[in-house]
Amino acid sequence: MLGSRLSRRAVLAGTAAAAAITAVPSFTGAAAAVGSATPSYRWRQVAIGGTGFVTGVLFHPSVRGLAYARTDIGGAYRWDDRSARWIPLNDDLGWDDWNLLGVEAMAVDPVHPDRVYLALGTYAQSWAGNGAVLRSEDRGATWARTDLAVKLGGNEDGRGTGERLLVDPRDSDTLWLGTRHDGLLKSTDRGATWATASTFPGAPSSGGQGVTLLVAAGRTLYAGWGDSDGTAPNLYRTSDGTTWEAVPAQPSGTSAKVPIRAAYDCHTRELYVSYANAPGPNGQSDGSVHKLATASGKWTDVTPVKPGGTTSDGSSDTFAYGGVAVDARRPGTVVVSTNNRWAAVDTLYRTTNGGRTWTSLKDSAVLDVSETPFLTFGADAPKFGWWIQAVALDPYDSKHVVYGTGATLYGTRDLKHWAPQIRGLEETSVRQLISPPTGEAHLLSGLGDVGVMYHERLTASPSRGMASNPVFGSATGLAQAAAKPSYVVRTGFGDHGNGAFSKDGGKSWAPFAAQPALAKDSPGPIATNSDGSVLLWTFLHWDGTKYSAQRSTDNGASWSEIPTCPKGATPLADPADPTRFYAYDTDTGTLFASTDSGLTFTGRATGLPSGDSQFQLTAAPGRSGDLWLSTKTNGLYRSTDGGATFTKLTSCWASHTLAFGKAADGADYPAIYQVGSTESITAVYRSDDGAKTWVRVNDDQHQWGWIGATIAADPRVYGRVYIATNGRGIQYGEPA
Repeated sequence: MLGSRLSRRAVLAGTAAAAAITAVPSFTGAAAAVGSATPSYRWRQVAIGGTGFVTGVLFHPSVRGLAYARTDIGGAYRWDDRSARWIPLNDDLGWDDWNLLGVEAMAVDPVHPDRVYLALGTYAQSWAGNGAVLRSEDRGATWARTDLAVKLGGNEDGRGTGERLLVDPRDSDTLWLGTRHDGLLKSTDRGATWATASTFPGAPSSGGQGVTLLVAAGRTLYAGWGDSDGTAPNLYRTSDGTTWEAVPAQPSGTSAKVPIRAAYDCHTRELYVSYANAPGPNGQSDGSVHKLATASGKWTDVTPVKPGGTTSDGSSDTFAYGGVAVDARRPGTVVVSTNNRWAAVDTLYRTTNGGRTWTSLKDSAVLDVSETPFLTFGADAPKFGWWIQAVALDPYDSKHVVYGTGATLYGTRDLKHWAPQIRGLEETSVRQLISPPTGEAHLLSGLGDVGVMYHERLTASPSRGMASNPVFGSATGLAQAAAKPSYVVRTGFGDHGNGAFSKDGGKSWAPFAAQPALAKDSPGPIATNSDGSVLLWTFLHWDGTKYSAQRSTDNGASWSEIPTCPKGATPLADPADPTRFYAYDTDTGTLFASTDSGLTFTGRATGLPSGDSQFQLTAAPGRSGDLWLSTKTNGLYRSTDGGATFTKLTSCWASHTLAFGKAADGADYPAIYQVGSTESITAVYRSDDGAKTWVRVNDDQHQWGWIGATIAADPRVYGRVYIATNGRGIQYGEPA
């Protein structure tokens, strides 16, 4: 589950994805007077409950109830103990800073509780920007920023390893930052400037992991090195901040190839280190846990269970070790996690005697996911966890343990009863959004990794969890019949089918009786005409290969190819005429149309912008042939004759995604929302006068990085708009 986040997110944020072409259903409600003043908006997040990889949790050692969490593409959070919620700390990062939403590492100052530091950078690839360090004197309420000359990889392999950022215990002005490809960096002015620590023995390289962890054991600093071959040293230390040495007699071999995390027991003066044969979170099959008596230099193998046995059904029990946390109140009490243990399922092991004996906390665990029902993933009961590399133990409560998974953060207060401790933390990568004109739910969503959800309430995780029958991993298509909103179809990656339909607005689903062979590996977007009698399904492989769309007139029981629909061009249904479909060919800049319910397509307007498959075509609600084409920095185009001709609008110079909502009082056209640019900034805008003028509705504190996938607007609530983010879930705003 959630095993393909890196490749999926790289496509979303770094390369062209499939064109999203959305039909909006008819709207109800009166139309409205046009105003030009910049509105005041209130922004909130649609509650789902995590859904992304929590890569690190850090309790402050000297302040009760203060903790921080980091995610791989959704920024960092601070725990607010009074409200029992996570507070997002990086929503102010805008469009141009999308690469900084991945958090490589975080650090707190034990002496100065209000100071917190973040090392940001999602990808270390050539096409991604450099990393940055944020530093705060008020627990993340405000930040100062230093841009780095190196790249960081908050969503690369190894993102669940230890904190690569550390405040020197001997001097709060000194910080250390371990990088993947550029060695160890040092700052002597609290992160304002950085220089290479030239005496560090790890050799910078263009590949590999570099520094995997930094931890203080008293006044000595330890650094894990992820590029050893299993025989060369992979753990270094310094006692003076200048001279580094390989730790003597350190473990070696495959099971100790990569140091994952480390924690220091100050009472016993022992350093615990978890190891794996790969950085993870995937690809690990061996690992171990060792402790170092720092005074004597003696190493002891304290691995709870050796990987490589067999499970009760005969499967190979391969796994590694991930998180490690020590109890600040009880000497010799340690918690470690397994990782990548798919056969027997991952667990936490706990010892109270320094690792001589261990107890699996999973064996007695009672999991309660009633607050976030999607965590069952369509099964009868949730798993204890997977991708467990973040483990933290509250220094003020020995029974308060939390651990991150690929989709949530579990916590306990008694070592037996566990529940998501995730309120406020939303890390979904959102693909599709629909706001229906009628029915119980104001929102349907198609998400990466966790399929499709029916949001009967915006303030609580969907009670039905993920759409089942079948269960999808990532959703690839979601469409509603404009004149028959009870009929909805969805597509995605699933083990038991790749398409389904609903006759009750998305509450319950039935799989297509048949599906084209391409659907298994290349399920793309889907469209349904306004009365739900015809389906058109496009097929796109993850490597960019495009295939012809296919058509069904019997609710998915049979399919036939549409050779005249250009390959890879996503079909769009006309919201008023059930015989009309449209498809925009981004390769040639040509609009194709069908007037025979999708049987054949012919070219209409030509010479439009081309070359980017993220261009989006949208149909205005309740009108036939009223089409809007968003071509990113090529601008916004409109056709009122079914795509025969298009006119470029002059009111904005960039348009990435667009949606229609309930009209303002007195207006004769639906309110239009877009992510685009009217001047210099890329932001969320609304127009109440048919795109003649625009007003910005988000602000500098609510930007959420890259938000170019899709948006939706509510046909029943004027002013409400839903924003799909790539890592901060679904945000929605409405006039304050």
